[in-house]
Amino acid sequence: MTRQMKLIGFLQAQNCSNYPASWRHPDSKPNWFSRDYYQEIGRTLEHGKFHLAFFDDRLAIPDRFGDDFRETIRHGVRAAKLDPVSVALTMGLATERLGIGVTYSTTYYEPFHVARVFATMDLLLNGRAAWNVVTSLNDSEAANFGASQHLSHDLRYDRADEFMEVVLGHWNSWEDGAVSFDRESGLFADPAKVHRLDHHGQFFRSRGPFTVPRSPQGHPVIIQAGQSGRGKTFAARWGELIFVIYPNLDIAKKQYADLKGTLAKTGWDISIAPAVYPIVAETQAEAEDKFAAINRLAKPIDALTLLSEVLNYDFAAKPMDEPFTSDELASISGLQAIRDRVMNLSGKPNPTPRDFVQFSGRGTLAELPTFVGSPKAVADQMERWFCEGGCDGFVVAATHVPGTYQDFVRLVVPELQRRGLFQRDYQGDTLRENLGLPRPQAVHASADEEARVSTG
Repeated sequence: MTRQMKLIGFLQAQNCSNYPASWRHPDSKPNWFSRDYYQEIGRTLEHGKFHLAFFDDRLAIPDRFGDDFRETIRHGVRAAKLDPVSVALTMGLATERLGIGVTYSTTYYEPFHVARVFATMDLLLNGRAAWNVVTSLNDSEAANFGASQHLSHDLRYDRADEFMEVVLGHWNSWEDGAVSFDRESGLFADPAKVHRLDHHGQFFRSRGPFTVPRSPQGHPVIIQAGQSGRGKTFAARWGELIFVIYPNLDIAKKQYADLKGTLAKTGWDISIAPAVYPIVAETQAEAEDKFAAINRLAKPIDALTLLSEVLNYDFAAKPMDEPFTSDELASISGLQAIRDRVMNLSGKPNPTPRDFVQFSGRGTLAELPTFVGSPKAVADQMERWFCEGGCDGFVVAATHVPGTYQDFVRLVVPELQRRGLFQRDYQGDTLRENLGLPRPQAVHASADEEARVSTG
């Protein structure tokens, strides 16, 4: 089959999309707390044959700026957050083929709990679940879980590596075919095909046996977004779909090639998908007018609040034009990829807070590449990124909901399909089948079972 794009919907279980000003858009629906809101999005994405919808998440509202939550609440800067697993299940149960992914932290949960939550979701969705693995970001999240401060960057990843070992160990402890449900013989499941994990590590102890059998796709797909040095190592070890942010095509080509080289060591063809904002209308002029109107919705407080959140640094504590010292830059314990992006794009080893606002684009449309235009123009831009070595697909971010997804599915998807760049229908029933990923083998499977799984 000719190489085709992967398309992923980038969602939030909160009062706005990842564009914090989206709730101010006149066409944004206000019922973000309702079942109907998310089910409508899910049905739209499935109609457009999207591979996956995944929910980003944070475990605290953005309150690092000035150590105060009131401006966040007043301006609705990602101020209200629902539990994403509950929301994702609501969407998943209203769809049949769309993959459903959820962000969950390895820093503030226990591996057995996470393993059971996602294995259960995977069974309920007949093999369509994915887990976006994150290590969390800041001290506000730590405070919500009774800790005085967030773990250091590399220590978070060390802990996350062992976390993944435990989760995957539990997921693989039930062999395929373990459950017989044979009333006549009285055999529910073969105890020889269920195994204890008995993990004893630096961070975790977990005995087992696990409580959830394997799903039709084996276990949930692992999404990862690490772009720092340590993050890339983690992504290469565990990721099966990589979510990235590339500011432009030139940088995308370089970083895509570098990350693909790292991922090649796994022996898998792992897809890399950057986030983008598509703003599409029937004509170029209409799309440009839409862009201008959406761009005006952003406020300075959005950027400062979200930079403080994501970098775990209070931007209210430093004058806007005073350069960060090297020690201050080194102390940033949040998302280091944003710090590195600002230093790279500004050309300054010691950027100022104003440089962070400008070059991160945080809280504005400038944070992500923005494809603006007619259906043909947007498809042209996507095709260029895809065919010139910038990505394997796209994470489609919304400037307002549900309009962004409705416009994209109605106008851009048919153009991509016409060009042979995107699927006209799903390839299978499970998310792994639709992403072209192998079905993982249970570690304890017999030689006969391994041969059956690998060939079937």
